[in-house]
This record gives sequence, C-alpha cells and structure tokens, in this order.
Amino acid sequence: MGLQELTRPLTDSLAAASVLVRRGMLDPLRPDHTLRAARDASRYGPFTTVLRAAARRWPARTAVIDDRGGLTFAELDSRSDALARGLAAGGHGAGTVLGVLCRDHRGMLLALAAAGKLGARVVLLNTGFGGRQLAEVAVRERIAALLLDAEFLPLLAAAPEAIARILTRADGAEPGVPTVDGLAAAHAPEPLPAPARAGGLVILTSGTTGTPKGAPREKVSPLQSAQFLDRIPLPRDSAMVLAAPLFHGTGLSQLGLGWALGNTVVLRPGRFDPRWTVAAVAEHRAASLVVVPTMLQRIVDLPAAELAAHDTSALRVIFAAGSSVSPDLSRRTAELFGDVLYNLYASTEVAVAAVATPEDMRLAPGTVGRPPVGCRVALYDERRARITEPGAVGTIFVSSGLSFAGYTDGRTRETVDGLLSSGDVGHFDAEGRLFVDGRDDDMIISGGENVFPLEVENLLVERADIAEAAVVGVPDADFGQRLRAFVVPVEGASVDVREIKDYVKADLARHKVPREVIVLDELPRNATGKLLRRALLDYDPDAAG
Repeated sequence: MGLQELTRPLTDSLAAASVLVRRGMLDPLRPDHTLRAARDASRYGPFTTVLRAAARRWPARTAVIDDRGGLTFAELDSRSDALARGLAAGGHGAGTVLGVLCRDHRGMLLALAAAGKLGARVVLLNTGFGGRQLAEVAVRERIAALLLDAEFLPLLAAAPEAIARILTRADGAEPGVPTVDGLAAAHAPEPLPAPARAGGLVILTSGTTGTPKGAPREKVSPLQSAQFLDRIPLPRDSAMVLAAPLFHGTGLSQLGLGWALGNTVVLRPGRFDPRWTVAAVAEHRAASLVVVPTMLQRIVDLPAAELAAHDTSALRVIFAAGSSVSPDLSRRTAELFGDVLYNLYASTEVAVAAVATPEDMRLAPGTVGRPPVGCRVALYDERRARITEPGAVGTIFVSSGLSFAGYTDGRTRETVDGLLSSGDVGHFDAEGRLFVDGRDDDMIISGGENVFPLEVENLLVERADIAEAAVVGVPDADFGQRLRAFVVPVEGASVDVREIKDYVKADLARHKVPREVIVLDELPRNATGKLLRRALLDYDPDAAG
C-alpha cells in the first residue's frame, strides 16, 4: 500500500471538515459541539443525533409538517422520549430489532427517534411489499416488533404471530392494537439513560429480482454529510418538500441533512402525487425538493397551465437520486425550474458515488457527474484490469468511505483494489464525467453485439409522444436475443410502432433497433420508482392480447 492510500482517510476527513465548515454545519470555534455530536452519534445513531442537536439549537422551529400539522424540534424530541419509555416498558431495548413499515409522516419519525434512544436496531421496510416478502424479511432479520401503519396490517397474515404490532398511524384500525401516540401519552417525556452504543440501521435493497437483501448501515462519519454538500448547495433555514420515501436511503439521508441545516421538512403520508408536490413547494416557499427521477418525470409531465399556476420560484435545489436522469428530463426540468437539478448517483451498498450539477447536465446530458469529496470511482473490464480510456465501457467500482461491509445474510459484493462493485456498467468522457450505461446484468447480446437498454430508452423518451420507455432482451432463435421495447404514450397521444422503429434506426446501429414495440398504460415500478424489469421479461404479448 502506497503513502497516498495510507494517508487517504486523514486527507478525506480534512476535506470533509472543510466542506462542513464552508456550509455552516461545523463551527471551528466550538469544538465542544463537534465532540458532543460525535459522542451522541456513537450512542444514538445519526437520525436521533441530528434531532437532539436540532432540538437544542432551534427548539421552537418547526421540524416537520404533515397532514396533521406541524411539530417543533422540541416537541418531536420530547414525544420520542416518551415513546422510547413506552417501548422500553414493553420489553424493547438495546439489542431489539424493530421493523418500521410506514408512509412518510410524524409517526415514522417518532418511531425512528425512539429506536435510536433505546439503542434498538431498525429495519426499514418497503411500503410496496407483499405479504410473503414481508414475512421472509421479518424472519431473516429477526424482527421482534413491527411499527407500522394500519393499512399494512393485512400483510401480516404470513408473519410470525410472536412479532409485536404497534401502529404508527391508526386510521381505520380496530381498537386494541397499541399505537405510538398511546404509548407516548402514557409515559413521561423524560430521556432514558443513553444506550452504550447505537443499534444500527438496515436499509433493504430494491428487491427488483426477488426478496430484498438487508444492507446494514453501521458507520457514522462526517463524510456522509460532506459528500452530499460538496457539490449540492442544499439551502439552510427554509422549507424542504420531501417526496422520496423515507424507508430508503435517499429520503432518510436528506431528511437528516435538511434538519442539520435548520430546515422544515414537508411530508405527504399518502402515495406520491405530482400535483400535491408542486402545490406544496409553492405553499411553503420551499427552497429544496427531494425526489426520485420517476417522480420528477411525472411533475414535468403535468399540463403547462397547472405548473404555471404555482409559484415555485423559491426552489434552489431539486435533489434527484435513485437512477440517472435522462437528457430529456434534465432539459425539461431546466426549462421549467431553472438550473436547480442535482442528480446523485449512489446505491444502498456503495453509498455516494457521483453528483451531476446543472452545469454537468447542460454540458454533458445524461452524465451522473463526478465523485464528491471522499469518493473514488474506477472502471474495470471483464478481467478486472483498470480502464482509463475515455468512452471505454466497464464495470463501475466505488470507494466512498461509507460502503457497506456485506449483506445481513452473509453475502457481499465484489471488491477490486479496495473499491466495491456498484453492479452498473459505464464510461467516462474526456473531461472525467461519469456516465451509467446500465446494469451489468441488463446487457442484451443480439447477434453477437452488446446493447445496453438505457441508450435506447433515453432516445425513445426524447420523442414528444412518449412519456416513458423500457427495453429488454427476449430469446430469439436467430440472434440469441432481440430487443423488445415497452413505451407509455404521453396523455392524449397515439404512437405508431413502425415510426418508432424507424426513429431508432435513424439514430442508432441496426442491432439496437427494437424488433417489437409494445404500448402500455404504465411501466411496472416499485415504491422507490425502480423499474421492475423482471415483470417486463415475463410479459407475454399473446396472453396480454
């Protein structure tokens, strides 16, 4: 190991500290605040630590607004103290594994904060789960109690009866099931003794090809905040509309970062609604909006008159993560909202990898940008030799200082030279910007030629009559695989299949032209907006008529 590798942790930490000082999150004149935050983080975990710090600094400031109104940081902190006492009285504490299955609302925030104060381990469960998936994950992760919204109670039929049920939102539930509000009301809002160590957090992978895997998040580091803030000027002391789900890394990380910057976070407990989101941005004069790209797509697809009816001029940052942003989507977003779109390339396993700024996307449409402070990205070929030539495609490997150490079932990802595989393939341009060409297991080999679906999909959505597109490879007797495209027309539009094929043929090589084009009303996606390619691979055109 060379000197540079030996000193990298120190240089990364110093660079991260510089970012945090510049953004006002670290006061070099108050090292006692930094030491207290570090001590709290080791005992409570990052979520509860941020809440406690915000409650000390801005007790009367509104922390969250949902359909039940607002709660200040002090109110949220004290109610979570009471809830922690209620959970402790039920036998839950350090070492307990709590599953949290909620929409985005105060009940989920109280559950997460209380779990941190107990030293309990939290497993964040996907609101798009089916009953079988939920049962499998609950058993595998050894969940002792489920804190969940009443709407998800029917999913528990297959889950072990020994798992305790506590409602985070009791709408429509039959009496008799304990609730977080009831537990908090029955106990004093006094802090419990601090746990010896943080319980930890398990974020689940998207599960687009089977039962989601658990990815523990044990590390707490100033790098985490600095990597977001290095290239994204997230506003302070304002409102943040958070549309991305809190059960996944994007929503949860930006909630914590928003609080650390003194922001009020606006949540919608129900499913994503683009009209509500735009109206909320206008109503609260929000300076930041957090979404996944499919949500942003639905926003820009709203009728122009509806968008024009809302004043969104206060927006300074639209933070999009979960997948790369197509050139068409970045262009349309800039036309509607200005140069405010920032695209984060990250994953549950590798954490942060790269950030594309508005300038990056303007100069190099489709890029996911460059690595921020503390991150390294490299490409490797099939033999795992390093690729340095611009334009050459290879598997993307990442080191962020925050990458996970392995799944909860013991499996892990491939590592090369200390970098972890992202599972994606991509290339760099001559200026060092990264492009994601697709998942390494999505590659289609047609007639001996390699095709990555994303290139064809991005071209298709450039058309004015196509809202969404997905391309998969299906078996073909002559070519091994052939391309099948699925398209969702823009509302009110009709598409001509032959014209679409000719359109692709005019821009791309012949082996990249879909042999079939199937029109759908919508593409299958999970709750985080990830495309469910397996459902498209299993699609039977004859059965569908």
